[in-house]
Amino acid sequence: MKNEIQFEVFGDYALFTDPLTKIGGEKLSYSVPTYQALKGIVESIYWKPTIVFIVDELRVMKPIQMESKGVRPIDYGGGNTLAHYTYLKDVHYQVRAHFDFNFNRPDLAFDRNEGKHYSILQRSLKAGGRRDIFLGARECQGYVAPCEFGSGSGYYDGQGEYHLGTMVHGFNYPDETGQNQLDVRLWPAVMNDGYIKFPKPEDCTMIRPIKEMGPKEFKRDDIQSAEQLSYELGGE
Repeated sequence: MKNEIQFEVFGDYALFTDPLTKIGGEKLSYSVPTYQALKGIVESIYWKPTIVFIVDELRVMKPIQMESKGVRPIDYGGGNTLAHYTYLKDVHYQVRAHFDFNFNRPDLAFDRNEGKHYSILQRSLKAGGRRDIFLGARECQGYVAPCEFGSGSGYYDGQGEYHLGTMVHGFNYPDETGQNQLDVRLWPAVMNDGYIKFPKPEDCTMIRPIKEMGPKEFKRDDIQSAEQLSYELGGE
């Protein structure tokens, strides 16, 4: 497909924080990355408000392992406090995703050039992304590289279903939904033989409103078109 991306992402540690553990400061990672975390990784490879990335599938390549660390995060009142964060250790995933045009942004219709966006996306992936890759938290550096999704052997191949409970799926942002509302989506996650197939955002049924919020406005002078960017990068 001319709008699809397949890649592997890996790192020494990851912290895809369960929101139930954020309030007390003793952060605990989910067992696997959320849809929104993976979308953020794809957007670190290449992002434009003209397009919306849809994460289709995740494959867990290595065993799920956790490690607790004592940390000293900055306290809101000043100084440092003491906390324990529980990270995922030695993570490796394969990801399959694609992009669609954001039709809730008619002001960016001039930038709807699928071929150029696809070309820049693939070039950016080969370069390791246009921005730094983080695995859920700033202190968890990640790395990406092209791969064929489903290739190689994974730790959970042939091990059947694992029910991971209700997890955060992602956020409904106003510029992607056309509504002046920020929502959070939840879903019952299931891993089958190491694969997790994500429902599309519009297919999630557990949605909780957070707050009223308007979309960020872009003017034509604020956005460099895909054609211009491709030309500067030496594309055809």
